[in-house]
Amino acid sequence: MAAVRGCRRAAVAVAAARPGGGGPGRGPGPGPAAGPGPAAEPAPQPVPAPAAPATAALYVHWPYCRKRCSYCNFNTYVVPAVDEAAVRACLVREARTLLRLSQVHSITSVFFGGGTPSLASPRTIAAVLEAVAGAAHLPTSAEVTLEANPSSTDTSRLTGFRAAGVNRLSIGVQSLDDAELQLLGREHTAAEARKAVEAARGLFPGRTSIDLMFGLPGQSRDAWAQGLEAALGLCDDHISLYQLTLERGTALAAQVRGGTLPLPPQDLLADMYQTARTVLMAAGFRHYEVSNFARKGALSNHNLSYWRADQYIGVGPGAHGRFMPRGEGGCSREARVQTPEPVAWMREVQSQGHGTRSRVVLSPLEQ
Repeated sequence: MAAVRGCRRAAVAVAAARPGGGGPGRGPGPGPAAGPGPAAEPAPQPVPAPAAPATAALYVHWPYCRKRCSYCNFNTYVVPAVDEAAVRACLVREARTLLRLSQVHSITSVFFGGGTPSLASPRTIAAVLEAVAGAAHLPTSAEVTLEANPSSTDTSRLTGFRAAGVNRLSIGVQSLDDAELQLLGREHTAAEARKAVEAARGLFPGRTSIDLMFGLPGQSRDAWAQGLEAALGLCDDHISLYQLTLERGTALAAQVRGGTLPLPPQDLLADMYQTARTVLMAAGFRHYEVSNFARKGALSNHNLSYWRADQYIGVGPGAHGRFMPRGEGGCSREARVQTPEPVAWMREVQSQGHGTRSRVVLSPLEQ
């Protein structure tokens, strides 16, 4: 989810160890061994600026949807028509500008999120990837993921995305129960979700991920377990699980607050999460990140970039980034957020090359 999408997709809150058993939070090792006698304290030396990491991940935000789901508070917009040529030109220009500012040599992964980026044309996806490859090295082996809704993933469209350079799909199934899908305000039915995943697996075998949600109002642990079993019969080798977060201003949150729908108890949510871990790990999935499970080595490099606190560059309305702007003389990593509203963002990109709304230098602890 992606996360870092110019909007928050909240995963269940659990305490998790960092990969590798240590990492940036690990304390210092033992000091030097004691010598035979006192020695003069060395003169303080200037601390050199950290070397700029040579690589970064890239996130590209497509902000448009056909409708807003009942739980959604993401940076998405439902508009009568989209000037795709204008949006495409701005995505290309901002990607070039931010890559130049970062002085990154190579892009490790690209993730098109939203919104519903499968509503964009393959031409737009190809143009952005061409711009990235022109501004930095984009290896042929780099992971390029596109988020897709089942309602916009017919075979011809998916074939176009593959030709444009996409090599991994993340499909927003969310549920395989029609009543739950209706509660969530999704466009598709369970049958349409199954058809979309099967088509995607035919074109992207071993590289098709599905998103599932749990903790829906009125959902039982048994219903969740049955949904997981249905998903296992359909899925490829990667699943992302997200606990529903009732965000202020959403239709679903208003129904729960008004007493129309029940609020799931916290203990039930914890049981659902543990049930998912047990079921998926028994099916050969590795729980490699708080919300993500993979088998047969199908871990998402892009997800791991966030998990490991690598540099990433955010392009598009409301996108977030964390990188060092070496091209401006910066020597510290910054948290950047692009202007959320698409028309204002495009105006800024057209006038100054990027639509960065806020920049905050991060301390080592914040990083």
